[in-house]
Amino acid sequence: MALMKAVRLTKIGKPLELQEIPIPKTGEKEVMVRVKAAGICHSDVHYRAGTSSVRVLPQTLGHEIAGIIEEVGSQVISQKVGDRVCIYYLLSCGDCCFCTRGNEQFCKRGMMIGKDTDGGYAEYITVPARNTLLLPEEIPFEQGAIMMCSSATSFHALKKARMEVGETVAVFGAGGLGISAIQLAKLLGALEVYIVDINEDKLKLAEKYGAIPINSSKEDPVSSIYQYTNQRGVDVALELIGLPETMRQAVQSVGILGRAALVGITDRPFEIDSYKEIVGKEVEVIGCAGHLLKELPLLIEFARKKKLDLNHVVTDKIPLKAELINEVMDKMEKFGNEGRTVICP
Repeated sequence: MALMKAVRLTKIGKPLELQEIPIPKTGEKEVMVRVKAAGICHSDVHYRAGTSSVRVLPQTLGHEIAGIIEEVGSQVISQKVGDRVCIYYLLSCGDCCFCTRGNEQFCKRGMMIGKDTDGGYAEYITVPARNTLLLPEEIPFEQGAIMMCSSATSFHALKKARMEVGETVAVFGAGGLGISAIQLAKLLGALEVYIVDINEDKLKLAEKYGAIPINSSKEDPVSSIYQYTNQRGVDVALELIGLPETMRQAVQSVGILGRAALVGITDRPFEIDSYKEIVGKEVEVIGCAGHLLKELPLLIEFARKKKLDLNHVVTDKIPLKAELINEVMDKMEKFGNEGRTVICP
């Protein structure tokens, strides 16, 4: 039996461990992908901590994946060995009421790669062929990997918030999701984008992409946003951090008929003045769970044409070593990581 290396979560609240496990077999409608890049996402930190649960233990984490097809199943037609691909992380049935309506993230039998089934912190992964998207040569593997979550999630959040041309947007969190959100909002026609964070270096990077920086460690972001918008508030706010304080601020920052899209994960509630902040202004608070397969081709085209620039988002590349991955996760747990780290087996 052929074996491969994989870094796995074996116990909640404990460091990930390097193990040798069997290389997964390729089914008739599946492809085997040799992993070239796997992003370390903040969701993975939540899985390790138990804030968000995985299906079974041990579990190979990693849902931001790009690589090269090594093997194709007998019924696979569109993909071939040697194709550069990135992987859509949701495995869905395609037949239930949610899948047929294009909301496969709520599939009754759905499973998420790296959470419900083994993911990309490994040398190989086998997935349904329909979960792979061709990755153009112009896009490096590490950028293709992080697009499958951070960029795609920001794109989905903007679509869920129904952002229109000429509207203003506030983005809470200048990490990988935030830098993508700024660029995507601009591509979709945002008049102005405000970025909120406490990290001055991240804010400077965001400013290079055309955002107006607001350092929430030095000023109240809600008051600042209202000052910038002539006391109107923004039309759309994206919360990408997952802290009760920033969730509350995101809701408070939108004006009349505004939409606050909450993306960040937390196990702590936040309080809001329901009449003053929501009912009285007819503000919408929108939950955003992942993204959709149909949204990814356009995202990939944005990156291929350099309209979505991820060169400054990927800040570190590390090998498939448990101790290095755990170190990155430790920093992310304390919100101390400066950018996106990608594992390159």
